[in-house]
This record gives sequence, C-alpha cells and structure tokens, in this order.
Amino acid sequence: MSVSDPAPIASEFESPSLEAQAAAVKSAFAEAFGAAPQWVVAAPGRVNLIGEHTDYNDGFVFPLAIERYVVMAAGRPASPAAEDAVRARSTMMDGTAEFRLGNLEPERRDWTSYLRGALAGCLERGMNPGAFDVLVDSKVPLGGGLSSSAALEVCTATLVEAITGRSLEPVEKARLCQTAEHVYAGVPCGIMDQFSSALGAAGQLLLIDCRTETATLVPLDDPNIEVLVINSNVKHELSGGEYAERRSQCEAAAKIMGVKKLRDVTSDQLAAARDKMDDVIYRRAHHVVGEDERTTAAAAALQTGDWETVGRLMYASHDSLRDDFEVSCPELDVLVELAGEVGAAGGVIGSRMTGGGFGGCTVTLVRKGREREIAEAICRRYRERTGIEATPFVTKPARGAHIIEG
Repeated sequence: MSVSDPAPIASEFESPSLEAQAAAVKSAFAEAFGAAPQWVVAAPGRVNLIGEHTDYNDGFVFPLAIERYVVMAAGRPASPAAEDAVRARSTMMDGTAEFRLGNLEPERRDWTSYLRGALAGCLERGMNPGAFDVLVDSKVPLGGGLSSSAALEVCTATLVEAITGRSLEPVEKARLCQTAEHVYAGVPCGIMDQFSSALGAAGQLLLIDCRTETATLVPLDDPNIEVLVINSNVKHELSGGEYAERRSQCEAAAKIMGVKKLRDVTSDQLAAARDKMDDVIYRRAHHVVGEDERTTAAAAALQTGDWETVGRLMYASHDSLRDDFEVSCPELDVLVELAGEVGAAGGVIGSRMTGGGFGGCTVTLVRKGREREIAEAICRRYRERTGIEATPFVTKPARGAHIIEG
C-alpha cells in the first residue's frame, strides 16, 4: 500500500506534555475549589504489545505504560462538611460527586466507583487520607481498551500515598486496585492493567508472569522504533457473556488436559489431546497455549533487536485472536490488514489488535520518522473501507504512577 496522499490526523498524535497537563489541572482545581491544591499525582494507561487472554490462564503478558496519564490535584477543604468527606470533580463532566470515607457504598455505580474502590483498599491498610477535595483529568482515551479505569484506580492510591506520607509496595498497590475494580466496578479483570500503571518504567516494557504476579523489565531502547496505537473508535455491543464464556472454555480445556491452567500445557501436549476436545474448545486452548509461547518469544526477540521475529509474532497473535479465540471484529481486522499492506518496506514491523477485543485499538511497531505518514495512510484507507474516523497516536514506554507535588 502506498503511503502517499495522506489524510490529516489528530493534533494529539504526539505525546501530550504531562507537565502542561498537571499545570492545567492545578489551575482547574483552584477555580473549582477556591484554593491551590496541596498534592498532584499521575498514573498512566497501558497498551499490551502481545499476550491477550492469557492472564486468567496464568500465562504471560507484555504491556507498556503509555504517555497518556490520569492526573489528580487535591487539597484539604476550607471547611469540610465532615472529617471524612470527599468532594470529587472531573474535567470531563459537570457537577461535583460527594461521598464519605466511612460509607464508600460498593454497590453505587458511577465514575467515582474507581476512586471509592481504591480508597477502600487504602483504608483497609490503615492509610486514611481524611477529608479532601479532588479534581481529575484524563488523557487516556476512554473506551479504547487502554485501561483508563486502572489508571484512575492507581492514581487514587498514589494520591493517598501523597496525602498520608506512606508508600505502598508497587505490586501491593496493583493488587489493591485490581480488587477495587472487581468489587466497586463489578469487572473481574486480570492483574495486567493495574500492574502496568503502577510498575511502568520509562523506556521499559513489562513481561508479567500472571501466575506468580511478578514482572521483568524489558528495555525498548532502540531509538528507531515507535509504538503506534490506532483506536478503531468502535465497540461492538455484546450480550455480556463472551468473556465469561471464553474463560469457561479455557477452564474446560484445562480440565480435559488434567492441569490447573492452560499455562501448564505445551503445543505438543495440546496437539496430542486434540481428539478429546470439540473444535471450539480446542481452538480456544490453541490460542492461549500458542499466545503464551509467542509472548515469551517476542520478549526474547525484542531484547536482541530481532524485529522481523517480533513483527511475525504480532501478526500471528492477531490471526489467532481472530480465528481461534474469535474476539476480533471487522474494523480491527481492517486496521491490521492495512498495516500489513504498508509492510516492512513502508516502515511497519508488526501489528495486532490489543485488549479484550470486539473493538478498541490496534498496536503497531513502526520505524521512527515514518510514524505519521504510516498512521495517516492507514487511517485514510480505514475511513474509505469503513466510513469511520480512526484516532492514532504514538507513545514510548512511560513512567508509572508517581507523585508530582506534595
């Protein structure tokens, strides 16, 4: 595919300045609450380079924190209604949400669920921030599978660290925030999203072992490589049972194989047991077992700069998610197909869907210096094929959650 005649792309194609975002949030806090904030904290979203639907099978994932942050500014209220009162505002919506630390209402479902859940976890660990006002801003795209909710949870826990002067061990912070999403948002997520936001490091990917809940930093230090994320801007409405169904199918395959999780199965063992499974169960297991092998192989290839192998594994991952696990969608398939048409000659190393599926984003490794023309060409052809405007941006592996002020 030619990359000539590009279409213009969004102004925030390059990474927005965290410093500028923090300054804007501080100003907005002062306007909303009538005083300068005492604490400012940030936590990033994430994109998964490879390793999808392996987390709940005790497998491996390979994400990076992205240069898109949730930022919170907070301060003590001048005259709190109660010693445990929290007033929360967001730059993305009108009004003020109020709640009490002594009554965090797990059953209440709104945007503050993520705040309340993380606060509950901190309180359980003896970290009581007392009354505070908070203003939230997010540059993590919503609804694109880039973990805006995990960033919000991790940012809240980091704020409590700033207020109380006590630090959580990063893995403990991630687990706390995972529990928050389970209980307060009702989403039984794996550990990857919160791990990425809490443990992310500039210039480093995280090879996470979801069984041991440990992470190995893998440097992405080649200055000639960029990570291009393209949001398809579609999210197909589902019946709600697709993820649970796939999880149960994976559990069924593991039971047939006589193992705890599919993490414990090799491709050869799975092939030998194929006759014991129906076609769907086999294909689900085939994806998971193969994806674990692809993920560890991709991490090893990336460390040696073997970009041809990394790209091949990314395309194979997408094919497996589309054909074996059946969680892709036509729009994601088009984006990956178009990246493949640009190809190595045009600066594309590899591409795949990222996230749970049925919409959201693709992640593509590209040669630096060609990222804008590649994105413009893919998005133009995508619009011609689907009638939908995609939203691209580039990122480097970003620093994880941290205190900016306070």
